[in-house]
Amino acid sequence: MSPEAGAAATEAATWRSILTGAAALLSSPSDARHIVERAAGLDGPALIAALDEGAPRAAATAVERMVERRAAGAPLQYVVGGWAFRGLDLYLDNRVLIPRFETEQVVDVALEVLGAGGSHVDPGGGPGPIVADLGTGSGAIALAVAEEAPACEVWATDVSDDALQVASANLCGMPSAVTRRVHLQSGSWYAALPRALQGRVALVVSNPPYVTEGEWEGLASEVRDHEPRTALVPGPSGLEAIEVVVAGAGDWLAPGGGIVVEIAPSQAGAAVAMARAHGFAHAQVRLDLAQRERILIAADRPVP
Repeated sequence: MSPEAGAAATEAATWRSILTGAAALLSSPSDARHIVERAAGLDGPALIAALDEGAPRAAATAVERMVERRAAGAPLQYVVGGWAFRGLDLYLDNRVLIPRFETEQVVDVALEVLGAGGSHVDPGGGPGPIVADLGTGSGAIALAVAEEAPACEVWATDVSDDALQVASANLCGMPSAVTRRVHLQSGSWYAALPRALQGRVALVVSNPPYVTEGEWEGLASEVRDHEPRTALVPGPSGLEAIEVVVAGAGDWLAPGGGIVVEIAPSQAGAAVAMARAHGFAHAQVRLDLAQRERILIAADRPVP
């Protein structure tokens, strides 16, 4: 086919033919639909209604490139450049971990613990409770908490400036009612927080790295070859980052404050013991929807 004929064929393509072609090249029709939706700027029913409309040549080319990347093993979330997280449309690329559904449940538990903490007044005189999201990555937890708990102020930290660039892009896409209450801080864990917050934080929440070095080699290539290793593996045991979050919380939490940390199911016993060893009178692990021990909750008061 001549270049002119190829261009004409591309220009004449409909969204239906592009979707059919993408599905034929990928093992997942769902992936093909997500890719075409992103290229078309249309979701669900809107794409269905437009299937027989002509597609711009640039959009058809974009689909081709995304299909090539997906077929080569790149995660769908990176291919389409974003993903939904608790109703937020987050920008994502390979500088940050892809938020999983389990992390959406971490937000559920964080909001529950925050709401059960009694007063929503910052003991330092601020307008509402202070939340610290440590290792924020894409900003998913920080932005969801700020969106769903409109009285709180969120301080989100990350040692990776690349990750903070992604979080900043996501923050810029939020309403002003959220952006003015979220602060992105560069640095390692608690060291990135302003000293003025010591003793004033109502909730520390984190999805830290928790994959062991041994488990890393057994991860699916889609994860191992594309997602940032530092966001997954903290060290040989997988507990290194969890211990930093748990051990440091006492200096920052306000009376009645608590922590919510995502963990691996195999780490539940060690995480609870760690929390108790660091002075938390009450510690437990909440199950995820797959009935796996997934979310550590610890506080100096009975936890929900």
